[in-house]
Amino acid sequence: MTGTPGPRTGRVRVLIVDDEPGLTELLAVAVTEAGWRPYPAADGHSALRLARGCAPHAVVLDGMLPDLDGIQVLRRLRHEMPRLPVLMLTARDALEHRIHGLDSGADDYVTKPFSLEEVVLRLRGLLRRAGTEQAPADDRVRVLGDLVLTEETREVYRAGTPVRLTAKEFDLLGLLLDHPRQVLSKTQILGHVWSSSFDGGGNLVEVYISNLRRKIDKGRAPMIHTVRGLGYVIRAGEDGR
Repeated sequence: MTGTPGPRTGRVRVLIVDDEPGLTELLAVAVTEAGWRPYPAADGHSALRLARGCAPHAVVLDGMLPDLDGIQVLRRLRHEMPRLPVLMLTARDALEHRIHGLDSGADDYVTKPFSLEEVVLRLRGLLRRAGTEQAPADDRVRVLGDLVLTEETREVYRAGTPVRLTAKEFDLLGLLLDHPRQVLSKTQILGHVWSSSFDGGGNLVEVYISNLRRKIDKGRAPMIHTVRGLGYVIRAGEDGR
């Protein structure tokens, strides 16, 4: 591989909190098709961790979660991010439940079952009122699948769980995320992360790649892959995309 890609561009980040995998996937597809970037979380604690890592521009929040109640998550999000737009989802259509959610800080409310088009329209309205429908370029947050790297705080999360990295491991992961689905040679990695091509550097890269895999991929669908004879690539998803 030769040359480097253009600069990273920022996209609106939407945190999707729901414990129904099928519904979460549909919402993620709708958010992606709207031009935004989805961040799925299956429970309240994961959502709060992921929110701290990815700094979302908006949240789609189910009212019923397996650990924390949706209202509890809403109140904690409101405490940490007072201006964050939140769209509540619920299967409960009683008026008092809607009032409770709105009174607790939700900006809007959608009752299940709902159309994906309605969710997108309501989100767009919330983002427009917040002035963030079009996010500026943002090099501080890099995301691939359920992996989130925040440059400013030097934090890494996978599926909402924090991942502890050394300084060089963080730099190496950042380089891979700058070039998703692109194969980087050991020489390129050395030049960007260590600014050198000294003898034995290839072994150094192998060691750090191995460390990253142990921390990022352990017990999860692998993201960091070896392309024999060429180098390494990071991809999201079990299908390798």
